[in-house]
Amino acid sequence: MRLANRGGRPVPWLPTGRTADAALAGGAFAVLAAMTLVSVHTGPPSRMPLSSWALLAVACGALYFRRSHPVAVAAVTLAACAVYYPVTEPDGPAVLTFVVALYTAAAEGYLTAAVALAGTAVVGTVAADRRDDVNHLADAAGFLLIGWFVAVVAIGGVVRNRRAYLREAQERARVAERGREAEARRRAIEERLRIARELHDVLGHNISLINVQATAALHGLRREPQRAEEALTAIKQASKDVLREMRATLGVLRQVDEAAPVAPAPGLARLDELTRGLAAAGLEIRTEVEGEPRPLPAEADLAAYRIVQEALTNVTRHSGATSAVVRVGYGADGVVVTVADDGTPGSGAPSSDGSGIRGMRERAEALGGDLDAGPGPDGGFTVRARLPL
Repeated sequence: MRLANRGGRPVPWLPTGRTADAALAGGAFAVLAAMTLVSVHTGPPSRMPLSSWALLAVACGALYFRRSHPVAVAAVTLAACAVYYPVTEPDGPAVLTFVVALYTAAAEGYLTAAVALAGTAVVGTVAADRRDDVNHLADAAGFLLIGWFVAVVAIGGVVRNRRAYLREAQERARVAERGREAEARRRAIEERLRIARELHDVLGHNISLINVQATAALHGLRREPQRAEEALTAIKQASKDVLREMRATLGVLRQVDEAAPVAPAPGLARLDELTRGLAAAGLEIRTEVEGEPRPLPAEADLAAYRIVQEALTNVTRHSGATSAVVRVGYGADGVVVTVADDGTPGSGAPSSDGSGIRGMRERAEALGGDLDAGPGPDGGFTVRARLPL
C-alpha cells in the first residue's frame, strides 16, 4: 500500500511497486548487517562466519518477492533464521526479516498460513531453549517472542481488513457515481422527450390551424372577403400563440427567461380558446363537462390540454370531419378526456401507432394513466385518455 499525505494523495517521492520491494530488501540487509557488526564489535569476542552472512543475504533478498509470493517468502525467511541462529554467535537480528514476511502474509490475506508459520517459529524457539537448558528468566524471551508474532499477525489482519473495507467503499462510491450519472442521463432524456412533445403539440396544432385558415382565406379572398378577413385574423392569433409558447419552451432550455409568463399556462381552463380557434377553421366543436369541475395538478392539467389539442389537430389534418365532441369527466380519483369526431378517415388518417398518438399516450402513461385511440363505434375517430390525480 502506498503511503499518503494528510490530503489522501500518495507521497510522490516514495518508491512504489518493485522499486519499493527492492529498496526494502536492500535497506533491510544494510541495517541488519550494521546491527550485526555493532553487536560483534561491542560484545564478547566472537566471529561471524561467512555462512551467516549468506543466510542473512538470502533472508533479506527474499523480501523482494514478499508481495508476489508472501507465504513462500515467509517460509524461506523462517528456514533461513532456523539455520542462522544455531551457527551465529552472538545472535543477530535476522528474525526481523521473518517478522516483515509474516506481516506481509497476514496483510495479503494468508492469515491461516501466517498463524501456522508463527506457531512453527514459536515451537522451534521454545524447543531450542529447552534443549540448551536455559534459565527461567531466559524462557521469558520465548513468551515475548510469541507476543511479537501474535501482534504482527494481528496487525497484518487489521491492515487486510482495512484494505478490503477501503476497496469496498471505493466500489460503492463508484457504483453510486455511476447511478447518479445514469439518473442524470435518464432525467435529461425525459426532459428532452418532454420538450419534444411540447414542441410537437404546439407546432403541430398551430401550424395546422394556420394552414387550414390560409387555405380558407385563399378560397374566400374573392368570393367571401368577410370570411377571408376572419381567416387572416385567426392566422394572426395562431401565429402569435405559437410564437409565445415556443418562446416559453425555448426559454426553459436557455435558462435566461426570468420574466413571468405573459399568459396562463395551458390547461383545461383555456379549452374554450382552443376550440374557438378551431371553430374559426370551420370545425364545429361541442364541449361537454361531466362531474364537478375542480382545479387539477399542473402536470395533469397540461397533459389533458395537450391531449385534447393534439386530438383536435389530428381531426383537422387527417379526416373530413365537420364536427367533434370534447368531453371532460371529473371523477373522484382522476379526469377522463375524450375527443370524438364524425369524420370518415381516409388514407391519411392517424393510426394508433402514429407519432402524435404515441406522444399523447406517453403523456398519459407518464402520469400513471392510459390512452386509447381508434375508430369510434358509430364512425369517426375517438381518443380517450384517463389521467389519475
